[in-house]
Formats: sequence, C-alpha cells, structure tokens
Amino acid sequence: MNKNVSFLIGLSCLLLLFSCRNAADRQDNISVHAIEVSDFRGKTISLNKPAERIVCLIESALSGLYMLGAENQVIGISTNVYTDKIFEQYALMDKRIREKQIPAPGNWDFINLEKVLSLKPDLVIIWASQDEAIRQMETHGIQVYGVMLKSIDDIYKEISDLGLLTGKEARADSLITYSKKQLNQISEMPVPAGQKKKVYFAWAQGLTETSGTNSTVNELITLAGAVNACPLSEEHLTVNIERIFDWNPDLIVLWYNESMEPDELQNISGWNSLPAVKSRQVFELPSVFYCDLWTLKFQFAVRLLRHWCYPEQAGTFNPEEEKRQMLDFLYGEKAKLLK
Repeated sequence: MNKNVSFLIGLSCLLLLFSCRNAADRQDNISVHAIEVSDFRGKTISLNKPAERIVCLIESALSGLYMLGAENQVIGISTNVYTDKIFEQYALMDKRIREKQIPAPGNWDFINLEKVLSLKPDLVIIWASQDEAIRQMETHGIQVYGVMLKSIDDIYKEISDLGLLTGKEARADSLITYSKKQLNQISEMPVPAGQKKKVYFAWAQGLTETSGTNSTVNELITLAGAVNACPLSEEHLTVNIERIFDWNPDLIVLWYNESMEPDELQNISGWNSLPAVKSRQVFELPSVFYCDLWTLKFQFAVRLLRHWCYPEQAGTFNPEEEKRQMLDFLYGEKAKLLK
C-alpha cells in the first residue's frame, strides 16, 4: 500500500514538473516575440521588451522619438544633428545634445560600425537603402529598423512602428490621430470651382530642381487644394526654365534656403519674367525642423501652402500661432523650450 502511495506521489510530482516546464517554455516564447514590427524592407524586427538603447541615424525618426517621449532611450544620433541647422532646436530640447554628449557614429552616408558596436544598442534605425551597413550590423546580432519614406502613409507607419518598438504605442496613436485630423480639416476646405492654383516647387539645390507627381511634395500640394505645376512623374528632377514658363505656375514655393530670399527672384534674369515672380507670388518654407516633409510636421507646410494659395479663405490665419499649437501637441512640454 505504501509503495502504491509513493508511486502516485512521485508520478504527480513528475507531471507537475513537466507542466511547469511547459508553462515556462510557453512564457519564454511569448516574451521572445513580445514586440514585432515589419520595417520598410519587409524585414521583421523582434524585441523581447521595448528598446532601451537606440542608435538613431535618421533625423526624421529622431524627431519622432522626441515626439513619442522616448528621447531618453536614444544613446546614439546622426552626425548631421550636430552639423546642420536642426542642432539649434535639438539643443534647446535636450541638454545632452546641447553639450554634445550623445555619440554620433554616422549618418546617411557613412556609419562607423566599431562605434555603433561599442554603444551596445538593442536597436539601430537607419535608411533601408544602407544595405552594407545593415548587413554588417545584423551579422553582429543587432536589430536594425530600415526606413524608406515616400508618402504620408509611410510617415504614419514609421511613427506607429517606433511607438511599438519603444513601448509608446498609445502616444503614437494619439500623434497619428491628431495629425490626420489636422490634414483632413485642410483638405476638406472648399476650393473655388475651376480655380485650383498651380504650384511650382523648387528645392534648395537649385531653382530648376523640382518634384513631380510621384512625390511627397505632390502630396503637400494636393492636400493644400492646389495642383503641382510639374506634370512629370519623377520624384526629383531638373528641368529648364523654358518648361517652367510653359507650365506657368500661379505660385512658386521654395524649400528653405539660407542663401536665397523669395524677393531675389526679381533680380534673376529669366525668372523675373515669370508671371508668378512679377506678381510676387514666391514663398519660402520655414527652416526644416518646423515643416519637415518626412515627419508629422508635414501638416504645418500644408497649412502654409493653403494660406499662400487661397489667402482670401484664411481669415485671421497666424502662422506663428499655428506653429506653436502644432509643436505643443507633438512635443508636449519640450515644445516650451523651442523658439
């Protein structure tokens, strides 16, 4: 009788042990795949917990991380943050950047693999086109989120994925909801029948460098209720001034350029004969940080363009107040530090 009891007790212990082990195995499997997103390469990024050590070498993504309130999880940034105009705004928001304490192991052009590895990141964010750098980092077991932004939907995807990867899903959802609402309000404004303005967009690299219908710029123009004067499909192309005369835009919009003011087109031979220039319908977007077309700040560029195209509908439009309200929502308390 005692032997039978002992056998039953032993069997029960074995079953309990196997049950606990299986439960632990299941829990391990759950934790290993607790966070999964597919990046712009279609590659699945898997983390067992929100990333705590992020090397972010893309400014658009860095901006998104600050909007999410995940800036303290960033331990490496692009060299461009320290050398470009955007340094001023990041320095105001983050003492570590102001004092250049955050390491900068590379940018869109070159990445120092040794420096990246020394930071021991659990996530690196770079352009999806940086194939060689991605291959090297993944060979060393680093999770790499590759980015390729070609549309507003891509911007929404990036911020949503970053929310998941940093444990800030709710904040990401609120940022996207807010931005979509703002853009919808603008795009739903009526445009005088048959009077959509034609806009020629010029990049800072040169007045004849523009963007066609398959571009983020085209989305900007369309959302503002206008039409891209360039009917060609290329994302980025160079045209001659004769073609611009043929298109005869109502407005010319310049990407931010420290070395040129809109009024200067009045003094450039050829350009000063364009009707849009003669009627002083030339405008320039603010510095990149405030209306970056590859971040949720895209909405401010749309509002400005809408105002420039149809000023009669703008009422008491105040660009500085619009900008302030947007920054307050996107950056929260940090926005108070921005000029």
